[in-house]
Amino acid sequence: MTYRLRDAIVADLPAITAIYRESVLNGTASYELTPPDEAEMMGRFTALREKDYPYIVVEGDDGALLGYAYASAFRTRPAYRWLVEDSIYLAPESRGKGLGKALLQALIDRCTALGFRQMTAVIGGASPASARLHQSLGFEHVGLMKGTGFKHDRWLDTIIMQRELGEGTSSKPDMASYPGNLFKG
Repeated sequence: MTYRLRDAIVADLPAITAIYRESVLNGTASYELTPPDEAEMMGRFTALREKDYPYIVVEGDDGALLGYAYASAFRTRPAYRWLVEDSIYLAPESRGKGLGKALLQALIDRCTALGFRQMTAVIGGASPASARLHQSLGFEHVGLMKGTGFKHDRWLDTIIMQRELGEGTSSKPDMASYPGNLFKG
């Protein structure tokens, strides 16, 4: 399968909204119960892009959007600014074809270049496929939170995975880099 990764643009929001809608309705990666509409997804997209977080899509030969991924703040407290959380969503017909791995590797590369030092994955529903994907790119299992969500008439666990980016914790961060400036007025 040939594909192309590129930065997400506003014109991608209908397809992004549709992919996320399917995930909310049928999956456990998101603990949302009601899929957000396109206006809400636009607000989320804009908020991330205004902060310069990477937001990437993968498209097929025909230009159809097959999936998307983005990085976001793990928490909004300033000391967390060196830690970024990844999110990856694929259209059902695109799963199991290596596209999630390509998106995650691109996020890792971009976040490292921006100066982030850690990336975390908060894996809803304790998805074995998502855990394997993250492990294949160097993430380590650092926690399991039991019964964190109730969806599809069952209790769901959440896996936490993490990997270092760049120099990780071996040196002090560069306060002049992008993450160092995230919380300045």
